[in-house]
Amino acid sequence: MPKIGMEPIRRRALIDAAIAAIGERGSLDVTVSQIARRAGVSSALAHHYFGNKEALIIATMRHLLDELLVVVLRELAAAETPRGRISAILRANFGTEQFDRATIAAWLAFYVLAQESPNARRLLRVYARRLSSNLIHDLKRLTGDAHAARIASGAAALIDGLYIRCALEGFPGDAREAISLVEDYIDTQLSNAG
Repeated sequence: MPKIGMEPIRRRALIDAAIAAIGERGSLDVTVSQIARRAGVSSALAHHYFGNKEALIIATMRHLLDELLVVVLRELAAAETPRGRISAILRANFGTEQFDRATIAAWLAFYVLAQESPNARRLLRVYARRLSSNLIHDLKRLTGDAHAARIASGAAALIDGLYIRCALEGFPGDAREAISLVEDYIDTQLSNAG
């Protein structure tokens, strides 16, 4: 007989195990059985909760996106100016909750999955729209509508590119350096737009 209230705990354990397994392998070349074993549950239970590996990976990315949103909101709450809010978004994206070896590998694997999975692609679009919208909101206040979308697009490409480069180089990413690169880009673009 299943224990009442265990499903959320086991789901979270499977998500954490998926992040760790993908991080260790550096790819989606892991099985549900390997993830389940790492989580301390049976493969059958993992399939019961998620159905298949794609659904487990998508649930894992939803979890990472939810964590990112919490950090973005926390950072934004402390920001006092439009430029400070942009910096807050960058700090959140390169924070310790997101910018570590296993999580970066999970993000890279998710990008690969999105090439063939409509569900993953939709989720990736949600992330991209949210990032763009957050950046554009404050960039408009600094530079007007004409330049905000272009600057936001460049900043988002830099964020994603730095994640990909970090994953391909086998990590060791320096969050401060990554933030500094994107900040420099934004400052240059704001200066040129003014």
